[in-house]
Amino acid sequence: MLSLGALAFLNPWMLSALGLLPIIWWLVRVTPPPPRLVRFPALRLLLDLPKREKTPARTPWWLLLLRLVVAALVILALAAPLLNPSARLVGSGPLVLVIDDGWTSAARWRLRSEALGALVDQAERAGRPVVLVGTAAPATGGPHVASRLLRAGEARALAQGWRPKSWNADRAGARAAIEAIEIPRPAEAIWLSDGLDDGGARALAEALQRFGSLQIVSEAPEDLARALSPPVADGTNFSVQVRRLPLGPAETGWIKALAEQGQVVARERFDFAAAQGEAKAEFRLPSELRNRIERLEIEGMASAGAVVLVDERWRRRPVGLVSGGTIETAQPLLSDIYYLSRALQPFAEVREGQIGDLMKRALSMIVLADVGQVVGADRAALDAWIDQGGVLVRFAGPRLAEANDSLVPTRLRGGGRALDGAMVWGQPARLAPYAADSPFFGLNVTADVTVRRQVLAEPALDLAKRTWAKLEDGTPLVTGERRGNGWLVLFHTTANTSWSNLALSGQFVEMLQRLSAMGRGIGGAERTASLRPVAVIDGFGRLGPPGAVVLPIRGDQIADTPIGPRHPPGFYGTEDARQALNATARLAPFRRLPAMPSGVGSAAYAAGSEIPLKPWLLAAALALGILDLAISLGLRGLIFARAAGVLALAALSWPESARAADDFAKSASLDTRLAYVRTQVRDVDQMSFAGLRGLTDILARRTSVEAGEPIEVDIEADDLMFFPLLYWPITPAQKELTPKALAKVDTYMKTGGTILFDTRDQGQISTNTQGVGPGTLRLRQLLAKLDLPPLVPVPPDHVLTKAFYLMQEFPGRFAGGSVWVERHAEGVNDGVSGIIVGGNDWAAAWAIDDRGQAIAALVPGGERQREMANRFGVNLVMYVLTGNYKADQVHVPAILERLGQ
Repeated sequence: MLSLGALAFLNPWMLSALGLLPIIWWLVRVTPPPPRLVRFPALRLLLDLPKREKTPARTPWWLLLLRLVVAALVILALAAPLLNPSARLVGSGPLVLVIDDGWTSAARWRLRSEALGALVDQAERAGRPVVLVGTAAPATGGPHVASRLLRAGEARALAQGWRPKSWNADRAGARAAIEAIEIPRPAEAIWLSDGLDDGGARALAEALQRFGSLQIVSEAPEDLARALSPPVADGTNFSVQVRRLPLGPAETGWIKALAEQGQVVARERFDFAAAQGEAKAEFRLPSELRNRIERLEIEGMASAGAVVLVDERWRRRPVGLVSGGTIETAQPLLSDIYYLSRALQPFAEVREGQIGDLMKRALSMIVLADVGQVVGADRAALDAWIDQGGVLVRFAGPRLAEANDSLVPTRLRGGGRALDGAMVWGQPARLAPYAADSPFFGLNVTADVTVRRQVLAEPALDLAKRTWAKLEDGTPLVTGERRGNGWLVLFHTTANTSWSNLALSGQFVEMLQRLSAMGRGIGGAERTASLRPVAVIDGFGRLGPPGAVVLPIRGDQIADTPIGPRHPPGFYGTEDARQALNATARLAPFRRLPAMPSGVGSAAYAAGSEIPLKPWLLAAALALGILDLAISLGLRGLIFARAAGVLALAALSWPESARAADDFAKSASLDTRLAYVRTQVRDVDQMSFAGLRGLTDILARRTSVEAGEPIEVDIEADDLMFFPLLYWPITPAQKELTPKALAKVDTYMKTGGTILFDTRDQGQISTNTQGVGPGTLRLRQLLAKLDLPPLVPVPPDHVLTKAFYLMQEFPGRFAGGSVWVERHAEGVNDGVSGIIVGGNDWAAAWAIDDRGQAIAALVPGGERQREMANRFGVNLVMYVLTGNYKADQVHVPAILERLGQ
């Protein structure tokens, strides 16, 4: 490589070709330009014949200079010049490249990728082998492995596919991999660092320095990674914290809350003061919006640490409270729901009221505090709600103890059981440890919780399976069972302090939180269940499918699971019950790289500092070469002839199909036109054209619709969107439609177009043993492949019966038969049915010849039937063009007046 200050040449020997420029100049100079072509005009030649013929002897100097410049540009390009060549490499031994590829490098990965590519290019120019090592654990789940000595081409292919991981760097593992390889010394090591210390940075630097020289490339402190911590609930609100290295100037940023499909639910600002390491953003949202949030992310920063996945732990589930007591206002501390409300408020939206009123809005859990019996409509509504995934929690009390209600998970004995008092020898009972299959498993049982009274469950074979919490004597305290997709749970004591002190303990809050997490959207998965990976995030914070090495996580251990290739951050569980594992859940404070050993160099990332000039020089040579060609043609008088030839060739090469499509679109869009589908049966197509021409004439004479001449449509090739109505005659030989054509027809009917399918076989029904004609049979086969709504015969009050004329029958060439429309077209396409089906051969009834005379005979009604067919045609077009405005009740008096009623 030849270096000339800020300019360097990778192939300097190519510059010797510049010595050939004088030879090129001499060859071009002595070569005369080609003769100019002049057409032979005999008389004009005699008039303007010069006395002396003049022919240029050499090429003009300015054209000669242009060609020399082109040759020089090509030679300079082949010399591969570089502007601002990088000078990071020193020495001549192998090059060891260490890359921090944890999530802390992802936000500015482009800089690292460019730096890595530039270093490999320099190694290739110097003919030096390369070793690549990443500091994050490999995605395969195995130990750190350094590459062998690679040629630069191999290293480049490996480097181009390098991507950041979604877990932290492990420099101790990288150091062990580096110490295990044999590299000829002296070697040169360059560490592309993320600028942060994980406790093993200095030891890694010392290991790299043993190979020879070491240079650490890093960013300025203010450009290092940012981390978003999981949200912290604060009553009805929640806050998130953004962390950085506590250095750098003041900074402002934004946090976006996104729903499942990527919609922005909220956007809040955070502010760093100068040299501050933490900033907070607070979200104040109604529960309906808060419960839609799936992820939070720092705006403009793509990394796994800048993303937090949100699961049910951070959502406020709506919970309804119903009390059977009557002293809630007068004596709140004795209320059945006073302690419930305060225990639920930190993590749920609490709504109080009666069952019927509460169920008008979506609820995750309903709590009945000493409600004796639920009867009537409330009972039916609760049964359906539980079956759909709701959680009903009941608390015992005097009313439930005396009631005989079946809405409990196990049969109860009447009266209840007292464990202390003047007439009882026993003592209040304490809680026993929770069983492994209980939803409360994992909660610490406190000795200060005692129960003085309870309702007892009748002994049963499956009582143990239904017992979620019990007292030390083995009697159930909480029972539950699955009902449909939901749960029915019973606390065998009260929700206040009259029977126990459970409501005064923190255990009460934790139990209710576990139960609320079993409501809609959670699925009730057991805490000890194995949570399979559903979706994981990559180093850039993007959700995707889990890899083959990703393993399930035990439900009660997800908070303590270390992030790594076996358990990357993401969602675990099922699609209905997902738990989030976030990269920053247990993040240590950010620390800057420590002081490095003596002799370790440092550098900063430089975006695009090395600029190759070869592409620009070749582009300039090509442009000047085209200019030279144009000048040469101009000197010979051929420039205009060549230009005309190029234009003619372009015009001839314009696709015939494109011109035809343009003509069709222009013809179809300039005027309102009725269209019919080409069947490839000549007689049918001619009758369709004549029929729509007759209907167009009737519309012009009787209405304000002035349509153009009917047009033929090819379903496979033509655009249907220009036509409000499409007449489709069905023949027994109707060909199968391609998937593209089926999609086109489906889109047409769903976006405002109407198709009149005419099977034309009303007069042939009696000839078929199935009671339908051949056209109807073929239509059924055709429609079976379309996404169609349910069809019904035209109702007596349908707009089609009164769009222009009042009529109840719709004859064509044949009379009788039913006409079918969409069952529920209201609210879509202005109430216009996208499909109308019949078999009366309406085109034949409307058809006229060039003199305006009817073509086909009508049976059995003759001219009276033709008039009714024409009226149906008018109603059909007005219905398609104007929608269902005639369905408005404001028209009823006028219609009744016309009917004489």
